[in-house]
Amino acid sequence: MSIFFQTRNKALQAQLAASGLDGLLVTQLANWYYLTGFTGESGALVVGADERPTLVTDGRFTVQARQETSGVRVAVQKGGLLESVGQKLKEQRFRIVGFDPQHVSVAQMRALRKAAGPRVRCVPAAGLVESLRMKKDTSELVQMRSAALLASELEAHAAKFLRPGLREFEVAAEIEYKMRKAGASGPAFETIVASGPRAALPHARPTARRLRKNELVVLDLGAILGHYCSDITRTFYLGRAPARIRGWYRAVQEAQAAAVAAVKPGASCGEVDAAARNVLASQRLDKYFVHSTGHGLGIEVHEDPRVAKGQTRKLEPGNVVTIEPGVYFEGVGGIRIEDDVVVHAGRTEVLTRFTRDLIEI
Repeated sequence: MSIFFQTRNKALQAQLAASGLDGLLVTQLANWYYLTGFTGESGALVVGADERPTLVTDGRFTVQARQETSGVRVAVQKGGLLESVGQKLKEQRFRIVGFDPQHVSVAQMRALRKAAGPRVRCVPAAGLVESLRMKKDTSELVQMRSAALLASELEAHAAKFLRPGLREFEVAAEIEYKMRKAGASGPAFETIVASGPRAALPHARPTARRLRKNELVVLDLGAILGHYCSDITRTFYLGRAPARIRGWYRAVQEAQAAAVAAVKPGASCGEVDAAARNVLASQRLDKYFVHSTGHGLGIEVHEDPRVAKGQTRKLEPGNVVTIEPGVYFEGVGGIRIEDDVVVHAGRTEVLTRFTRDLIEI
């Protein structure tokens, strides 16, 4: 087991001991990858407070599990997954085991309890691994810098080939082709290409609509590189933007700059969100900002912490968040600017590195 996986497991074991738990059942792929390096699609991990983890998976993934992990017991699933896990809990004499109710169904819990027997008590313990994942270590930041650089290069590539007549899904296909050719395992989410009035839809999926002259185009993309995600948005204008569009764009640009400047250790996520909203409110555009300012980023494209109105969680060194204010006008279009930002002890690092100025094509 690499030093990074060892450190993560020791941190989790300390949490278990402090919570009075003998072990934790981990059933989410992103979490078991974080703790072991296993990338298989089926399995469950049992982390004990004072022993090495046990990974239960089926015959399709046992060879892969042994190749990708070290310092981990790999057990072959027999029967149902949670039945096998329950049997392992019984054999290893666990008494109090935590589970995340967001990732274990009622039916799965019934099967687990039946197999484990009455001596094993299963108790809700949500978010223990996620709380560790919020603070990225140096190995994670290396991957995230590379993923962010690739995403930035893809936005730059788009600036060269966007033109009237292309269909939205053609643009998305070109982006995702280039992404994979550059080494990404895939997009972090379905690439958003929204043109004209559809740019007013913050999460618009690409359609057969053709890009047209004198319209806005919002391009929101992310790449998975080395198992870590990036997320960047830029807004283009096909033609010479009128004064109204330029004014809206400047407001969003200033709001984003204010929010990025507010990202620092000890600042609450709500304060960062307010920094963006206050700029837009000063120009009477806040009512057109219909989503949160950002979200955590890492193995998954949406992680904690959430950068939104009223959020009291304080930022810490190692947090990586997106900062993405936007304004949306029904029937006209929308404008969003998004970057990936790392919190450090004495500075803020912006990972995505493509111009934030309005690009007219």
